[in-house]
Amino acid sequence: MDPRYTNVIDLNDMGTAWWLGVVELASKIYDDPAKYAKACEGKIMATLFYEPSTRTQMSFQTAMLRLGGTIIGFDNPATSSVAKGENLKDTTKIVSGYADIMVMRHPSDGAAKAAALTADCPIINAGDGGHLHPSQTLTDMLTLYREKGRLTDLTIGLCGDLKNGRTVHSMCKALAGFEGVKFVFISTPQLGMPQYIKDILKANSRPFTEEASLDAAIPQLDVLYMTRVQKERFSSEEEYERLKGAYCLDRAKMAKGRRDLIVMHPLPRVDEIPMDVDDDPRAMWFKQASYGVYVRMALILTVLNDPHHKTPLITGKIHNGVECANPNCITHKERYLPRYFRGTDLLECEYCDERTLN
Repeated sequence: MDPRYTNVIDLNDMGTAWWLGVVELASKIYDDPAKYAKACEGKIMATLFYEPSTRTQMSFQTAMLRLGGTIIGFDNPATSSVAKGENLKDTTKIVSGYADIMVMRHPSDGAAKAAALTADCPIINAGDGGHLHPSQTLTDMLTLYREKGRLTDLTIGLCGDLKNGRTVHSMCKALAGFEGVKFVFISTPQLGMPQYIKDILKANSRPFTEEASLDAAIPQLDVLYMTRVQKERFSSEEEYERLKGAYCLDRAKMAKGRRDLIVMHPLPRVDEIPMDVDDDPRAMWFKQASYGVYVRMALILTVLNDPHHKTPLITGKIHNGVECANPNCITHKERYLPRYFRGTDLLECEYCDERTLN
């Protein structure tokens, strides 16, 4: 299915050159923001946030305002017709008719792609469940670009909730295309990286190892990417309580890291990084958050000014009677959606990438 717009659903739809173009533009905006102050004058951006957000929502809104545009939308579906039972298609179809570009966060995996199937403006995925978060990945790439000076030849440790962390999923998929990048997955077996991400790395000949101990892993890293254990992704309060304190980056562990290590975190944090680590010059999470505004300015400009970069939304076909194996897939909530899958016997859901037997 060919789209009418340049949608940013999954960075791997776009290609390395496109990502680098956004990162390089973001770096230029960071150095001279006044030059872009009227770049989106007369444009309207809609932000539809179906779940809570601070940095992503506000940085997108700040980005559009700094570009001279205006914003509409909601940050709580309870204040919209969603509270009356309106489905995703109707909400996003209507709002896309009011705006030039739409940014959406949703708790269901694959929701952004589902919305893009019928929307009347380009859509940027601001996080779909535990699936993907492309604008955060571009923010992470800008942080690496400016703080490490490169996106290649890096050993990157990803620590914490790798199962539910959409930021680490997006980051792995994106950096799999860069030479010399190695990953160390630091997690408990219950919170380990999904198999489909490992398969992507294998297909791109990107090496990775799995490690249970942060103490053992940190001395070898150029970059450490910490994540919180995400309470909202757990069906059991008991399981969350058991795993929430599995990894904590304290000053003793920081002392084992290299002098040129940088530590990133998409925020919010809970108890995985004590506040007394904030003053360490290797701590990047606040600077990382500030970079997010410039990345999102670049992303908005690129999407609005590059209408011809259109990648197919759907590459597979409908399999009637087949249900996605992912209980959080948008297809289980929005039952009208066509059941699109890639493959033949082992199917991959087009919305959330989960594998399902035919």
